[in-house]
Amino acid sequence: MPEFPVQFRYLTGVKDKLFSNARLVGSWDSRGRYSDRWSSQEMQETTTEDGCPAFVATVALDNGEAGQTFHWGVRLDGPAGTNLWGIMTEVNESASRERYRTFFLPQMEIVPARGGTSPDRPEPARVETYRLSEARYLGAQKFYGPRERPAIQFRTWAPNATDVEVVMGTTWLANDPAKTPQDRPLPKGQICGGYVADDGTGSHPDWGPFAMTRDQDGTWATSSEDGQLADFSRFDHRPYMYRVTKDDGSQTYKTDIYSRCQIGWGKEKPAGHWEGGTLELDGSVSCSVIIDPDLVTKHFSEDDWPEQNWLDEADFWADEFTEGKPVPNELQDLVIYELHVGALGFGKTDDQPGTLQDAIDLLPYLEDLGVNAIELLPISEFGGGGGGWGYSTSHYLAIEYGGGGRDNFKWFIKECHRRGIAVIMDVVYNHYNHDAGRAQWMFDTNSHEKNVYYWYQGKPDDYPRFNAAVEESRRGMGGYVDNISTGFAPRYHEETLRQMFISSAVMLTTEFHVDGFRMDQTTSIHAYNALHADGSPVPSANSFGLKLLRELTRTLRFVKPDVMLMAEDHSNWDAVTQPPDQGGLGFDKVWYADFYHHLIGDTDKGSDYAKLIKTAGLGDDRSLAMGYFAGALDDSGSHKVVYNESHDEAGNGQFTHRTIAVAANQAPLLGDTRRYAEARCRFAAAITLLSAGTPMFLFGEEVGAEKDFLYGSVLKNREDLQGMRHDSGARLFAFYRDLIRLRRDNPGFRSRQIEVLHSHDDNRVLALRRWGDGQEFLVVGSLNNRPFNQPNYRIESGALPAGRWREIFNSDAAVYGGDNVGNAGGEITSGGGSTACVVPANGVVVLQRVG
Repeated sequence: MPEFPVQFRYLTGVKDKLFSNARLVGSWDSRGRYSDRWSSQEMQETTTEDGCPAFVATVALDNGEAGQTFHWGVRLDGPAGTNLWGIMTEVNESASRERYRTFFLPQMEIVPARGGTSPDRPEPARVETYRLSEARYLGAQKFYGPRERPAIQFRTWAPNATDVEVVMGTTWLANDPAKTPQDRPLPKGQICGGYVADDGTGSHPDWGPFAMTRDQDGTWATSSEDGQLADFSRFDHRPYMYRVTKDDGSQTYKTDIYSRCQIGWGKEKPAGHWEGGTLELDGSVSCSVIIDPDLVTKHFSEDDWPEQNWLDEADFWADEFTEGKPVPNELQDLVIYELHVGALGFGKTDDQPGTLQDAIDLLPYLEDLGVNAIELLPISEFGGGGGGWGYSTSHYLAIEYGGGGRDNFKWFIKECHRRGIAVIMDVVYNHYNHDAGRAQWMFDTNSHEKNVYYWYQGKPDDYPRFNAAVEESRRGMGGYVDNISTGFAPRYHEETLRQMFISSAVMLTTEFHVDGFRMDQTTSIHAYNALHADGSPVPSANSFGLKLLRELTRTLRFVKPDVMLMAEDHSNWDAVTQPPDQGGLGFDKVWYADFYHHLIGDTDKGSDYAKLIKTAGLGDDRSLAMGYFAGALDDSGSHKVVYNESHDEAGNGQFTHRTIAVAANQAPLLGDTRRYAEARCRFAAAITLLSAGTPMFLFGEEVGAEKDFLYGSVLKNREDLQGMRHDSGARLFAFYRDLIRLRRDNPGFRSRQIEVLHSHDDNRVLALRRWGDGQEFLVVGSLNNRPFNQPNYRIESGALPAGRWREIFNSDAAVYGGDNVGNAGGEITSGGGSTACVVPANGVVVLQRVG
């Protein structure tokens, strides 16, 4: 029987050589016929047109099997082990968790291979490709072909479009009198332009457009044989957009969803022609910029743009680490500092957000504080001039230019790693930028049901209330899906869309050396999806959301096994932290919001939360719900990230404020009021850092920052952290520094072992036992306004072991601003399930078992 040769390609899309020993496996036998017993053969390692390692094999299938559906996959060795299944993507069916690729064998007419009429190995009649990452496939990419230098190839996914072209943008220097308007002077040397208006104004008059052709999957690409695109370096740092002809014949100009850089970090969203500076533009709507991902700027900053001095990526990372300062890679070992780069830069005007340079300048301060992980609020491109928090991503492979952009981000990560500090990045995959008209929204169609980046149920005619009873701009909107976030749900059933999120995370892991991720509002992805028309559940959206999260965590661990993964998940579902192959979502830990609500409680939550600091801040002696909080403490060891303050809780709720303001019931922080407030802050920090969870706190807590961290008011409310460290916040800083050292230096506090021995609502006291690696500690905390020292406080618990205990830490020490009430470093004894010790007012003492 004639043969049907099929070439199989496994493309890593990652420049580093991470994998080897690949074997193709598929549902055929040695004669090329379908078989339920899969056969296996070696694959040849090669480098494909994206410049990345890949594996290729050809199988001669029996043409008599035409009409048969075959399955295939790849096994290979990699960072996570040997003989691993290399297909991370699940079958694109709602309920399936299977991972294999499928193709249908059609009838074919045998064509002899070039160079012979009876070839032993005919040319492939079909090519089947799997891409682990598409970060170097879609977008403006280097193309390695027969020429000595790489060419450039543009690709975008637009399955509804009838035509797509690449349009180059224009830029010029501000001192060009022929270009710059005289009524709008700009600094000499500033780059202007970088914006293509909806009528095409701003596009390059004689460079492009470049034609693109469509493949069967809806991906459009420029020709690799186009001589105008033969030299990538000619296009480096040039602005561009896509001119998309939609399925109704209308044209639109769109940014590149896979862009590596967006021009601008300002607030300007021009209605038409733009002649101002590029930096004044909102980066989410301005031109995309072609970037060489294999180079990094030699200097952190240069006066020229584009920069003139570059390093090969390998040379840049060569001095990434410092001997004796290892970067932690276990979440339980971390003390996490949550930081918003835009809130730095104290002293700047309110239209100048903080930058990555400001963040680097803060690193000696953080190194002294002792934190060993920085969690950055989202820094992928979000636009808006830096006044927000970053939770509105427009381009997932681009780094927000307002903070400094991609090269500055690499410099920041390297400087962190040289100090032994891990970098965790907050990413948002539950919605897009709200103003996505030049990005995801209606990318290639004006039909709601075909809006490829957004989930839409049914057809607009299914929602008459949204057709006739609402204004024109909202007709047909009922079919979109809400998920308790600030935008419609993405179209998770599109494999290409899921790959966009996953590829961006792989890029950040492999190219930027990010150590871990915090996934924003994963419950919105897998549990909260509801129809916009009436709020009814959309189970299929939840199912495909689960698929995205499994594929995401599985892929990240495949390329970097020790990547640290956290989910902001409110489902209380144990499977969130179980492996994907066991039915879980694959995260290491979950943000534990209830811990905050019990400990601090400055929200609109009801009486079923303890709200300890909020209630203590009222200043009287009423009972506190210590027993409620005891349950949260017990649960802190079950895969939790715990915090006494986060960005959400400091400024995203109805009544939320910074901890020190809550601790004083928002009274002026003067005299005794501040002393009591700081003491309660010390209690909150100690209970958090000495719990069994991974501790985190929002920047500024360590110096008593008191201004609200409000969305939209970030810049005007920023505070001088380094100045406060030596002034009003000096005592709190010293306390945090010593407390962090206590946790990091003692494995008993880094363990997940915890037991609450005692809680008393009227006395406002709790006691807990922590142990691990041969160490054992007793932590006793009080929010009583008077000390227990005449007599000492008695703790009785059958779980309290007999022994001798020595006080090793006291939050009421004078150096922290306390009254020095404690056990003076002395020993106490326990026996018969009972002990007694001095407990300061609004304080915490730590005792270590010594015998």
